[in-house]
Amino acid sequence: MLEVENLHVHYGRTPAVRGVSLDVKEGEIVCVVGPNGAGKSTTLSTIAGTQAPTEGSIRLGDNSVVGRSPENIARMGISLVPEGRHVFTQLTVEENIRLGTAVRKDRDQIESDFEEMLQHFPFLSGRLKTPGGKLSGGEQQQLVIARALMTRPQIILLDEPSLGLAPIIVDTVYSILHALRDQGITLLVVEQSTHRALENADRIYVLRRGQIELHGKSADLTDTELERAYFGFDEQESTSQGTTS
Repeated sequence: MLEVENLHVHYGRTPAVRGVSLDVKEGEIVCVVGPNGAGKSTTLSTIAGTQAPTEGSIRLGDNSVVGRSPENIARMGISLVPEGRHVFTQLTVEENIRLGTAVRKDRDQIESDFEEMLQHFPFLSGRLKTPGGKLSGGEQQQLVIARALMTRPQIILLDEPSLGLAPIIVDTVYSILHALRDQGITLLVVEQSTHRALENADRIYVLRRGQIELHGKSADLTDTELERAYFGFDEQESTSQGTTS
């Protein structure tokens, strides 16, 4: 469904992403993990069109998204849930959700989609007139996922959906993501926790210093392999040995 090839992204002269290639197949949950500054968020924002690539291709199905506006990319079927949730605190829950329909042209389908979305998130139906800023962190995370669903996406990009949430709330968020995947929504998720990625993803990419260090099916990877790629243990060990000699 989504294919990224040889992606390079710079901030000025500083490289943030260096030759990243990844793909997401229809109906998968794919996790990108890595330490702070690895280029994870930059990769998602470039796919969503809020950051321009220096080089490389990004395709949704047969269509290139490079050079398109974020609004056009959203209309194509890519929806971004950014890090930090970005709830409009003064708007009501319902107003926040309906912002997701701004990119749509099929106005006649919006109300039926809204009712279906409330079935996915039943707690929202009793909070529709509540300001978004009054919700807890976990509730806000569910709200922005609901807003993303209202764009009618083929794939949702989620940037650290567990950030700042209590473990029990993280479990709730991921159970929602699994339910969405079972209903045909494809998911590309940025995570810092390798353990959480192993538990929830079909496949995992480890990103470090803007490059893919490791990729594989979750069932074929171990915690040790992921941690070595995540922290660059081989590089550290080599440096240590060179210093000792």
